[in-house]
Amino acid sequence: TPWSPWIAPSPTMSRRAMGPRWSKSRAPWHPPIPRSPRASACWRSKKTLQGDKQGAIQRQEELRRDLEDNIAYLRGKEEEAKLTAEVDSLMAQMHAAGADVQTMEANLKRQVAAKDELKGEYAESQGRVKAHQEAMAACKKELSDPQYKGVDKRLSKQVVELKTCEMVNQDLDRYHTALDRALMAFHASKMNDINKVVRELWQRTYRGQDIDFIQIRSDAEGAQGRSSYNYRVVMIVGDAELEMRGRCSAGQKVLACLIIRLALAETFCLNCGILALDEPTTNLDAPNADSLARSLIDIMHSRRDQENFQLIVITHDMSFAQLLGQREHADYYWRITKDDNQHSHIECENIYE
Repeated sequence: TPWSPWIAPSPTMSRRAMGPRWSKSRAPWHPPIPRSPRASACWRSKKTLQGDKQGAIQRQEELRRDLEDNIAYLRGKEEEAKLTAEVDSLMAQMHAAGADVQTMEANLKRQVAAKDELKGEYAESQGRVKAHQEAMAACKKELSDPQYKGVDKRLSKQVVELKTCEMVNQDLDRYHTALDRALMAFHASKMNDINKVVRELWQRTYRGQDIDFIQIRSDAEGAQGRSSYNYRVVMIVGDAELEMRGRCSAGQKVLACLIIRLALAETFCLNCGILALDEPTTNLDAPNADSLARSLIDIMHSRRDQENFQLIVITHDMSFAQLLGQREHADYYWRITKDDNQHSHIECENIYE
C-alpha cells in the first residue's frame, strides 16, 4: 500500500535490517512522517490519472498501427491490380504475336543456362588471370635476384653466338656438299681416264680373240653422296659384259693386273719417274709376253722427255729382258746371282752378250 505505519528500530536490529539509511557517515536516522488520509487520497487519484493517460496513449498507438496496416493493404491491392493488368496486357500481346509460352520459357531456361555458363567461364578466367598475375609477380621477384643482373646483355651475346654457330654450320654443310660433289666428279673423271688407258693397253697387249677389252666398274655403296665404292674388273666381248673373277685364266689375270697398274701409274703418277715390275711375265705365254714388252716400250717412248723417268723390271725371262733392252733404250743390265755359299753378286752385263 502507498502508506505503511512507522516501525521504530530496536536496539537488537542489525544495520542491514535497518536499511540503507543507517550509516555511520550519515546523519542520525529520523522516522518518516505519517501521511494524512487526505494526502493519501490525492496520491491515489494522481496515480489513477497517470494510468488512464497511459491507456489512452496505448489505444491511440494501436489505432495508428491499424490505420498504417490498412493503408499498406490498400496499396498492395492497388499494386496487385496494376501488375495483374500489366501481365494480362503482356499475355495478350504475346498471344497476338503468336508466341508460345512454353517456347519462351524454354528459351529463357537456355538463356539462363548460358548466362550461368558464362559466369562460370568468367570466374575460371579470373582465376587464371590471378594465377598468371601471381606467376608474373614471382618471376619479377626472381628476376630481381643479383644473379640475373645484366641478363639482357648476356642473352644478346648468347643469341649472337648461337646465330654465328648456325651460320658456320650451314657454311660447313654447303662446303661438305660441294666437296663431296667435287670428289665424285673427280672420281668419275679419273675412272674414265683409267678405263681409257686400260682399254688401249689391253687391245695392244692381249693377243687372244675371246676378250675385246677390260674395264673397271665402281659401284657406289651406302647412302647417297657417300664416297664409298666397290670396284670390280669386267671383260667385254661385243655387247656382253662379264665379271673376270672366276672366268679368266691365270695368264689373263696377271696381264689384267699389270695393265691396271700401268694405267694407274699413267693416270696418277705422271710426275713419278720410277716404274717397277717384279716378274711381269709370270703365267704369260710368249705372244702375250712379247705384247707386254712392246707396251712397255711404248711407255718408255712416251716418257722419253721426262728426265726422272726410270723403268725397273725384275725378271728371269731373258728373251723378255732382251726385247726390252734394245740398243735405243738400254746398253746393259744388272745380273744378280748366288754363289755356292749363297752369297748374292751383282754384275753389269751387256744385253746382247
